[in-house]
Amino acid sequence: MAENSPPPLRFESQRSLIHRLTLSTLTGRPVHISKIRSSSPTNPGLAGHEISFLRLLEAITNGSTIEISYTGTTLLYRPGLIVGSTAGSGTSGGVVRHELPSGCTRGVSYFLIPLCLLAPFSKSPVNVLFTGPGVITSATSTGDVSADSVRTAVLPLFEQFGISNNMELRILRRSCGGPEGKGGAGEVQLVFGHQVRLPKTIHFMNPGRIKRVRGVAYCTGVSSSNNVRMIEAAKGILNPLVNDIYIFSDASPAPFLPTTYGSSAGAKKKIGVGFGLSLIAESSTSVIYPADVASPPSGGQLPEEIGQQCAYQLLEVASLGGCVSPLGAPTMLTLMAMGSEDVGRLQMGKGVFGAEEIIRLGRDLRVFGASGWGIRDGNNDGNVIVSVVGRGVGNVGRKMA
Repeated sequence: MAENSPPPLRFESQRSLIHRLTLSTLTGRPVHISKIRSSSPTNPGLAGHEISFLRLLEAITNGSTIEISYTGTTLLYRPGLIVGSTAGSGTSGGVVRHELPSGCTRGVSYFLIPLCLLAPFSKSPVNVLFTGPGVITSATSTGDVSADSVRTAVLPLFEQFGISNNMELRILRRSCGGPEGKGGAGEVQLVFGHQVRLPKTIHFMNPGRIKRVRGVAYCTGVSSSNNVRMIEAAKGILNPLVNDIYIFSDASPAPFLPTTYGSSAGAKKKIGVGFGLSLIAESSTSVIYPADVASPPSGGQLPEEIGQQCAYQLLEVASLGGCVSPLGAPTMLTLMAMGSEDVGRLQMGKGVFGAEEIIRLGRDLRVFGASGWGIRDGNNDGNVIVSVVGRGVGNVGRKMA
């Protein structure tokens, strides 16, 4: 590494690890993260899904260096240039194949959301295929949303910043969490071909009124009647509130994985069995409020309970108000900070803005050189107006807007 490279920014613990690595890649600032699960007697250091994300960063960047201590509790990451799917390990025909190990307990959205944040600032289009025994496309008990929610509630946020072309998330093979929530053998492909020099400055301060609800009920390896039962239960709660509701039903067979159990040569086992529901409520000003619930890996929950729980979760998220949901707030605020050197404004519900994750994000952005946020009360509606001055980082790989 060159001697004139900036000193690494220092952080502690694994909290916000993925977003800090994302900010490091966007700004080009090295990071040194220590005390990663150092107090854990059984599993200290980086988890398998965190190491897998580091490999993904290595695959879509050129010149990144990663140093991990012997115990895995200390990480030094020096980012390179985001080049997309044109170079790096695992690249075949312009597609990066990223395989997740069988013990992965995080949903594929854990990798998709930060990848979507990096893709607009890439030198060339990003095309990543997530495959392997560890891919879970449904919502998970670890707090990850389904791939459907990324497609319907996260990707549309980029349109506010003038990023809307050649973006597609394909769910090629569905899967729920396997035994103990580990693995699922699904398959998802993200195609992100719209790169910009700088995101547009936004002024998003009118949440509007909810006009429709859309969603996807999915099941893998079980009867499609589970979808019907989830949809009917959710509609029973939402119909008195909004009359434009359409929930798509998707039933697919469960994936199979090779197994060594028994004496049969080439034996396979079924994995990723389950069902779930993903809903979004869209307002007249294109504000999206998502909800996502899936059956637990241990089973024992009725489809009606999943449908009701998802409908109530949707109402709870919508009741927070503002122009962005807790799921989309980190993406929106980060894109505003990376944009042109102008003041952007975003109305947020106080419950969304006051979340621990958002406060930590604001502090991390300051450490990475972004400006502080300006905050003022909204129009007596329980919301706040957050003003963010862009840092003008943008895409160093593209000189034209």
